[in-house]
Amino acid sequence: MLIVKLAFRNILRNRRRSLLTLLSMGGGFFLLCLTLSMSEGSYSNIINIFTQDHTGHVQIHKDNYLERPSLYKTINHADALIDELEQQEEVIGVAPRIYGPSLAYGKNKTFPAQVIGIDPLRESRTTRLDNKVQQGNYIPNKDSADGYFPAMIGYSLAKNLHLTIGDELVLISQGIDGSIANDLFEITAIVGDASSYERMNVYISLSAMREFLSMQGGEKSQVHELAIILASQSQARSFALKTQQQLGDSDLSVQPWQVVESSFYNSMQADKKGSYVSMGIIIFIVSIGVLNTILMGTLERTREFGVLKAIGTRPLAVFNLIMLESFVLAMISCVIGLLLALPVCIWLASSGIPMPEPIDMGGIIFDTMLGEVSWFVVLLPSAVIIISTLLVSFIPAIRAAKISPLKALQAV
Repeated sequence: MLIVKLAFRNILRNRRRSLLTLLSMGGGFFLLCLTLSMSEGSYSNIINIFTQDHTGHVQIHKDNYLERPSLYKTINHADALIDELEQQEEVIGVAPRIYGPSLAYGKNKTFPAQVIGIDPLRESRTTRLDNKVQQGNYIPNKDSADGYFPAMIGYSLAKNLHLTIGDELVLISQGIDGSIANDLFEITAIVGDASSYERMNVYISLSAMREFLSMQGGEKSQVHELAIILASQSQARSFALKTQQQLGDSDLSVQPWQVVESSFYNSMQADKKGSYVSMGIIIFIVSIGVLNTILMGTLERTREFGVLKAIGTRPLAVFNLIMLESFVLAMISCVIGLLLALPVCIWLASSGIPMPEPIDMGGIIFDTMLGEVSWFVVLLPSAVIIISTLLVSFIPAIRAAKISPLKALQAV
């Protein structure tokens, strides 16, 4: 208890210096908190745009479909699995998909195209495909009035084939039974733009896709992929692990978006490390200020430490005294920094900062830099300030604890 009283007395002894130290450390906390908030918020916003564009937070495939896609690697009894997944409270939507590389023909030109069979209603709940319709109407889950299967075509593919709404599109592919798949479709919508994921895709309904590829229906409904969107992208890894365990020895593979889109995730992590450099500079500047304060305070009290040692105070007590002073300063500065940073972070998370030049990310406009308010944003700066303060205080505390009473009392 005596050490605590001495620590507060020493902090209040030179109020001006203590105040400057608190402002320096509090300012460091404020800058760290804002930097983390903007960094985490911007990346979370980009991840949400990316995953809700087409990937989803979690995907389910057969075996190693991601590494070696094949028409024959299908998820059987998909309807039962979808019903089970949709009952999970963290699941917002599940989109079944069937993929088939095809040759698209229209207006005397042919181009390779990726044909994707989708459930229009479930796809709209899971991704933003319905919001990317540039012309026409979102694909219905029924035949057109003329008896054709309706199809949505990507912007670049439509431009290359000189096709527009109402035109006929011929698709040629291989059926799952080894036959040649070919059929005629009516274009009902053009989706995406020249830089979006959908630019060379053709979207048709699951029933049309199964008939096109001669796939079995009924209770053995087959799909190549299940894309799952969750309430929060932070749940992706834990949900994928839990679902994989529930499937047991099944030949299905459940992967979070970090694995499905590993190249995007790795590039994002590499870019994220750049922000840590600026944080390191802030920590370094704050640490130098704290070291100066603690060192000057220790040198000024050299004779005082000599008296304490002379009357029998143990070196450990002197060491604890200086470390306690540093800890108290760090805690108070964190409170000050939090009071300053929290309102700004809340404003950034709700309103954000409009970008002077919006960025088109695959057909989705990214025009606002948002912040984030989370325990990570608050606790990490606190831990950094406290730990760095204690580290720079360690050397002055060791020096004061080891000083001999005679040399301390002889000091000017």
